[in-house]
Amino acid sequence: MATQVIVLNGGSSSGKSGIARCLQAILPEPWLAIGVDLLIDLMHPAKTGIDFGPDGEVIVGPRFRAVEAAWMTGVAAMARAGAHVIIDDVFLGGAASQRRWLDALAGLEVLWVGVRCASAVAAGREIARGDRDSGMAVAQAEVVHQGVTYDVEVDTTHTESLVCARSIAARIG
Repeated sequence: MATQVIVLNGGSSSGKSGIARCLQAILPEPWLAIGVDLLIDLMHPAKTGIDFGPDGEVIVGPRFRAVEAAWMTGVAAMARAGAHVIIDDVFLGGAASQRRWLDALAGLEVLWVGVRCASAVAAGREIARGDRDSGMAVAQAEVVHQGVTYDVEVDTTHTESLVCARSIAARIG
C-alpha cells in the first residue's frame, strides 16, 4: 500500500511548515498540507480552549481536545477518500498525542516524521516570525518527541527544508 499520510511532528518554529511546502512541490501527486495552526485559526480566538503560560507553555483544555478529535476524524476521512495528506502537528503530549493520531489514522499507510531543531535556533526563528509567544520554541523542542516513534527523523538546525523534504520523500512507498 502506498503512503497516504505524512505526519510531521516537531516543536514550534522547528521547520515543519517549510518542509510540508517543499514536499508539496517535489512529490508527484497533489498533497494537502493541514496543520494544527489551521485548526486553531478556524476557531474564534476566545473559544479555542488553549491558554498560554508565561514561559511559552501551551495549556490545552478539554474544549480544544473535543474539537481536535472531530478534526482528526475529518482529516483521516479525507485520506480514506483518496486525498494525500501532510499533517503538520506539535505533539505537546508526546506519545499520548501520537496515540490520538494512530487511532484516527488506523488502517491508513502513514509515514511518521520527527522534525528536530536545536532550541536556540528555533528560538531565533520564533523571534523572526513574530507570531508566537516567546519561549514556545524552547519549551517544545524536546518534549514533543518524548515517547514518539518515527519512521524517519530530520534536523533543520543546519539543514534546509528542501533537503529534509527530499530525505522524507525517499521514504514514501
